[in-house]
Amino acid sequence: MAPSTSVPVEALVMLRRRLAALPAKHPDRQQLLLSTGTLYGVSRATLYRLLRGGGHPRHAHRADRGRPRVLSGAEVEGWCEIIAAMKVRTTNRKGRHLSTVRILELLEKHGVETPDGLQKLPPGKLTASTINRHMRRLGYDNERMTRPPPAVRFQAEQSNALWHFDMSPSELKQLAVPPWIDPDRNGAPTLMLFSVVDDRSGVAYQEYRCVYGEDAESALRFLFNAMSAKPDEANPFQGVPTTLYLDNGPVAKSGVFQRVMESLNIEAIIHMPAGSDGRRTTARAKGKVERPFRTVKDAHETLYHFHQPETEEEANRWLARYIATYNSGDHRSEPHSRLHDWLGNLPPDGVRQMCAWERFCTFAREPERRAVGIDCRITVAGVTYEVDPDLAGETVVVWWGLFDQELFVEQGEERFGPYTPVGGPIPLHRYRKHRKGRCEVRADKVGELAAQLKLPRSALSGEDDVVMIGVQQDSAALPSRPFRDPDPFHELAFPSVLAARRAIADEVRFPLAKLSDDDRRFVDDLLRRTLARPEILAAIRERFPQGRRGGLYGC
Repeated sequence: MAPSTSVPVEALVMLRRRLAALPAKHPDRQQLLLSTGTLYGVSRATLYRLLRGGGHPRHAHRADRGRPRVLSGAEVEGWCEIIAAMKVRTTNRKGRHLSTVRILELLEKHGVETPDGLQKLPPGKLTASTINRHMRRLGYDNERMTRPPPAVRFQAEQSNALWHFDMSPSELKQLAVPPWIDPDRNGAPTLMLFSVVDDRSGVAYQEYRCVYGEDAESALRFLFNAMSAKPDEANPFQGVPTTLYLDNGPVAKSGVFQRVMESLNIEAIIHMPAGSDGRRTTARAKGKVERPFRTVKDAHETLYHFHQPETEEEANRWLARYIATYNSGDHRSEPHSRLHDWLGNLPPDGVRQMCAWERFCTFAREPERRAVGIDCRITVAGVTYEVDPDLAGETVVVWWGLFDQELFVEQGEERFGPYTPVGGPIPLHRYRKHRKGRCEVRADKVGELAAQLKLPRSALSGEDDVVMIGVQQDSAALPSRPFRDPDPFHELAFPSVLAARRAIADEVRFPLAKLSDDDRRFVDDLLRRTLARPEILAAIRERFPQGRRGGLYGC
């Protein structure tokens, strides 16, 4: 029997066409197979196998197809590499670059300097169509040269290890009744959607804020709310993250934002500038925070066509209800919800607690160089402060807070303050507390006593009943670590004994040298024991009550 390759391809093609024209059970099919097998000396099974193998005719090519004839293969590959490098070197941000024709013209007339020396192409050796064909064959075409490398997906091992932070304009654009309007700007503020997303679990926290663009003040207010404990007990998301990932925008470039992150011991990571890491895309990780934006705009904000929130408070209340539903959704890869994943992967020592708002305000301070007037006064944002007399006429650096009215002054290595406003207009939504007088101190003391008084139940019922006071049940709480409070402005402790003595003299309004021996001995013992500012001031106020000579109002 002849081998199966003895059946020509043309015969198989003709047999396949004739069989395709006949029904599946036509008797002529058997006759065709029998006659073809007898002609070429093969069995019917061999014919079926050859027909199933799809012996299609192949294209005819030259024997030297794919091999250059004018130059050697190594030389052609070297010129393909040089031409591809010139296209990469001349590519601008819009993707435009030199054409192959222009590059060949430059190589023939001038050549190009390479690490191996001057390379000059002999005229007429290569054409644009030939070199383009070889560049596609060898993988040097522009599409492959500019294609980014494969993405590497990452995920944090623990909750709060990494947060993604970003902001996006809402599809609603503006509220009908904005909470505030800047008269120096045109139009109402934009309704901006602020968001943080936990990298490990995908849990999101979002808020609406009316702002004029991206600013550090609004971002810090939002981050404080995100890191603090929520009023709603059903939302346990809180804590200070270890790392914050955000884009390289105005917020990340703000000096006060960076100082607040440093005070909270948060590592702020920003996107690398585009094109700064070769062909690698430098902002791929934004997808984890952009995905909740898209979900909120598609599944929640589209309902604003039926009902629109009237105020920012109402918009945030509706948004919080939807975010709770979103966090209860499935995790991207685990068989449980996002919130369950966040609770199940907390650090072994618990979440880092956030400080109080008053303490957070002390971190958000902006430096500015100012000249002190001859009257010892400085005006910042329309608010007047009176500083130490020694600073009159000096050029100093003032640290004014974004969220409070206290001011610190820095000259050289010395820092003075805090100073409170002494005159001028008070900005809207700011509060200035006056110093308590003796009458107010007595009223506070009586008020504290009134809160501690208890009247027996028998005074009303006439019967001796047992009164249960202060019975509370311990509720399960998240494991947490206490907040480590930095003190860059010496608000919690005096920097030295001399600074503490000056503060005591200012508090009692009396020279310490003129105090009695017992009072001076009390001050010395107190300073040897501690330099904590609250403890020292409390002890001094108790030792020198108001009205006593050498006391708070002594003369």
